[in-house]
Amino acid sequence: MNRKVVLTCAVTGAGDTTGKSEFVPVTPEEIAADAIAAARAGASVVHIHVRDLETKLGSREVAYYREVVRLIQASDVDPVINLTAGMGGDLVIDPHDPTTHLPGTDLVSGLDRLPHVEELLPEICTLDCGSLNFGEGSNLYVSTPDMLREGAARIQELGVRPELEIFDTGNLWFANVMVSEGLIDPPPLYQLCMGIPYGAPVDAGLLQAMVHLLPEGAEFTSFAIGRDQLPWVAQSVLAGGHARVGLEDNLYLSKGVKATNAALTDRAVGIIEGLGASVATPDEAREILNLKVQAPALEGAAK
Repeated sequence: MNRKVVLTCAVTGAGDTTGKSEFVPVTPEEIAADAIAAARAGASVVHIHVRDLETKLGSREVAYYREVVRLIQASDVDPVINLTAGMGGDLVIDPHDPTTHLPGTDLVSGLDRLPHVEELLPEICTLDCGSLNFGEGSNLYVSTPDMLREGAARIQELGVRPELEIFDTGNLWFANVMVSEGLIDPPPLYQLCMGIPYGAPVDAGLLQAMVHLLPEGAEFTSFAIGRDQLPWVAQSVLAGGHARVGLEDNLYLSKGVKATNAALTDRAVGIIEGLGASVATPDEAREILNLKVQAPALEGAAK
């Protein structure tokens, strides 16, 4: 298997994980430091969420994204920067009165999820391609066809590559529709997300079926969460795709051993190389994914 694999490290996510591991970064400085460490360990791409400094939960604060990007750009590494654009889709309803929104709701329009993307122009941003019952209880992730078309058109106008987040087969169906409508520039970049309740289960047969549905010329990554994360690196590469690890999706390197982002990245590099492939450098990833726009230089960034 002599090919280049784009390796992403998703460094923090937005979930309630900070109380479960002291290694989950929270502040912009911590998030940037972990992204830099992951890049030094071999990550081609760093996927960035930011967190509220008090609650430690996910945030949409543009200033935090600005600082993370500035610090990464000022470092001695140059990973592809992938900013989430998924924040702002959370709807928590009262199951006995669905018109009542409960605490935890953060629901805005598709365009209102993009201010940090519009300002910072990352090379990649995410686009969550459908709505989902997000775990137990009454928490929904909302991303309607109208929202998605409007968001995709704006991302295309900015010249940013959308990473099409696929949580279930219906999401894949609609992402393919957007590709066919010309809302996604080639090559379309898909991320097949496995094991997130209640989306696509962690199943190799299902992964193969989803890969079969991808349009010609598409690039894809697949990842799984929790203890399936590291084995799924091999599964995704063997299916012809790229790979993703990181504390957003998994807190452990092995049973009882808490991970860092750098350690997970290093382990993933070993898995990829053990399969006879090699990890793409950031510049090789830019070529593979046909990335058009790099984030503009920010004050304090290395020249």
